[in-house]
Amino acid sequence: MNIDNVAAPGEVFNYAQYLFELNRERADKTAYIDDQGNLSFAELDTGSRSLGAALLAAGIHREERVLLLMHDCNDWPVSFLGAIYAGIVPVAVNTLLTADDYLYMLQHSRARAVLVSSVLLPVLQEAMDKGSHEVSTVIVSRPSDELSGGAQSLQDFLQQHKPLRHPSTTSRDEPAFWLYSSGSTGKPKGTVHSHANPYWTTELYARGVMGINEQDLCFSAAKLFFAYGLGNALTFPLSVGATSLLFAGRPTPDAIFERLIEHQPTIFFGAPTGYAGMLAAPDPPARDQLALRLAVSAGEALPADLAQRFSKHFGVDVIDGIGSTEMLHIYISNQPGNVQFGSSGWPVPGYEIELRGDDGRPVADGEIGDLYVKGPSTAIMYWNNREKSRDTFQGEWTKSGDKYLRNENGSYTCSGRSDDMLRVSGMYVSPFEVEATLVEHPAVLEAAVIGKADAEGLIKSKAFVVLADGQQASEDELKTFVKDRLAPFKYPRFIEFIDELPKTATGKIQRFRLREREAGA
Repeated sequence: MNIDNVAAPGEVFNYAQYLFELNRERADKTAYIDDQGNLSFAELDTGSRSLGAALLAAGIHREERVLLLMHDCNDWPVSFLGAIYAGIVPVAVNTLLTADDYLYMLQHSRARAVLVSSVLLPVLQEAMDKGSHEVSTVIVSRPSDELSGGAQSLQDFLQQHKPLRHPSTTSRDEPAFWLYSSGSTGKPKGTVHSHANPYWTTELYARGVMGINEQDLCFSAAKLFFAYGLGNALTFPLSVGATSLLFAGRPTPDAIFERLIEHQPTIFFGAPTGYAGMLAAPDPPARDQLALRLAVSAGEALPADLAQRFSKHFGVDVIDGIGSTEMLHIYISNQPGNVQFGSSGWPVPGYEIELRGDDGRPVADGEIGDLYVKGPSTAIMYWNNREKSRDTFQGEWTKSGDKYLRNENGSYTCSGRSDDMLRVSGMYVSPFEVEATLVEHPAVLEAAVIGKADAEGLIKSKAFVVLADGQQASEDELKTFVKDRLAPFKYPRFIEFIDELPKTATGKIQRFRLREREAGA
């Protein structure tokens, strides 16, 4: 699908209203299935508009922020879309953070209200007790006990007001919602997205690449607070009248398999860590037990061996791609029926890609360069962070922070994050390339590579390796395994076996945590 063939949203455009109008004719169809029941499109529409009315009545004004700290459940899309319908800006945040993190986000966003899951209320309260904030209203999803301190249940909050009849008259270019960057490189940044941005990711990627349709049942292991999960479980399915399956818990292999079998979703969205865990499980379901027609991977580059084994076992394409919080979703991707294992695929039509060297000029095919992307879903800015905004959003181009190379057939292969690249013996080493080779070894479940100074102070590569259950391997065995497959200077000089890699809640490996660990050793 070419962007020239896609109608742009009008200048006056409210994204929530757009979705509600798309689905008015399928009012009785199920939009969401969560751990406790179903939510129809009509219930989503009415509940969201009631939420918008209640927020306005509580004194929350247009363009003010509300923090959305909630596990994936049917209340999540009601809260998110209800705020947007009223012109209020929801700030979706990670549910696995500390009270200090939430205090920072409350203060940084100046949120006037919080919509929170009952099990997360204690950590929210701890955050609010730690410092000053502007929160005047706390709304609790599915409280199990009587609430105190002025907090209200979401159900009671909705019932106090009739649904708004008309949406806020918003512009396609004004802020609609925030997402905090996942923190794979340090402190999260408040990434501000417009009303039009999710429209473009849906048209160009979900429709144009995935071919999503009304008959699909979508199931995302990535949670809704993550840009990837927001598209997978909200903007994509709602844009075509498909159904989405939500669950609040951790996406363990057993939890995923249970839902794949019970509910028979047709599209599954995961990250490389999750796919590795599914394949390492002792008894994964057979392909004829499932209804999958497509699997999608993002968050980190998917190793070729892992993608091939998943496709072989489950009988579906795994289309790996790269996206970002700044671009909202995937902008380079493999395609159903056209998968190049080990690569991120080709630019999604509607997006342009440039790879630039240290001098800012384009690099030749086969050379590693910094990835820049241009497309209609680019975030507006990082809130209250002029320096980072200028560095990342450079005119029409967005600097991704990733190192890539372009192959002869026009596909792109990941070489890692720009700040993760290693220079060994005067030559660049991609941590991802070494990691992808290590996980080809049958004993290795996961690996992460960083730089470590040797006795002479020279940087060499060090691999942190997680072995699969019941497997054994020696350092020398793994070093030889890599030497036999890559250029000699790329093999890891140091290997340390650990039980678990540090990751963000969305599955990205936090190599900076490993560097901190190494520095403190």
